Amino acid sequence: MAIGHNWQRGTRNVPSVLNAVFDTAQSLDGRARDLAEQSGRPITSAIAMGNTREGVVALLCSIPGYRDFFEWAFPDEAEPITFDNIEKALAVFQATLLTPDSPFDRFLAGDTKALSAEEKEGLALFIDKGCAACHRGANLGGDRYAPCGVVQRPGAEFLPPDDKGRLMVTRTSDDAYSFKVPSLRNVASTAPYFHSGSSWDLEQAVAVMGTSQLGVELGPAETKKVAAFLVSLTGRQPSIVLPVLPPSVPSTPRPKL
Repeated sequence: MAIGHNWQRGTRNVPSVLNAVFDTAQSLDGRARDLAEQSGRPITSAIAMGNTREGVVALLCSIPGYRDFFEWAFPDEAEPITFDNIEKALAVFQATLLTPDSPFDRFLAGDTKALSAEEKEGLALFIDKGCAACHRGANLGGDRYAPCGVVQRPGAEFLPPDDKGRLMVTRTSDDAYSFKVPSLRNVASTAPYFHSGSSWDLEQAVAVMGTSQLGVELGPAETKKVAAFLVSLTGRQPSIVLPVLPPSVPSTPRPKL
């Protein structure tokens, strides 16, 4: 769970932004329609960053270096520093955070040696047991919603009763405890797992998904093979050069502590 403004603790596990541009919507309950909307939500969240739309615009407007950046990025606008443009800029950056060239990608491209024998057996199990029915498409997930506990609801540590998922967005009873099916790309590097962040063990997560979503009891050997396949979904990580941020000036609004 993320730690936010004044050390407040978020209520959900934070999804990775890697490859998020491929998801049908953002946030685990789909409350944000795209990366731009999702980028703005934490800024104005009382728990996450504790700012306001007006506050962050005033902050950036007070810093000459940021004015230069926004004038360059939005040359045709009379006032380039707006909250909408802040969201757009953040979204455009996040859309670059792609992780191509995983062993599985190379396997799909025709390199039959890109996966080990164990990973290939895990892939076969992943398909045969039904995992691929939900974890599908370019992002191996992220394109649909599903109840947490299709066959058997997991324990409260995995499914906190107070977090009713997509129901909180749609107000439709059928959406109770439904969440966006997460992408499995880089899943071996993005623990903890589940919206509750309740598991740090990939094999445990695979076993829980087997019983709760598929009604299948995976043995230790099968669980190990599926987890090995999931490791093969780790792609080439983006290279990010941290910029030198423009300095504030005496008139820049101070943080609210």
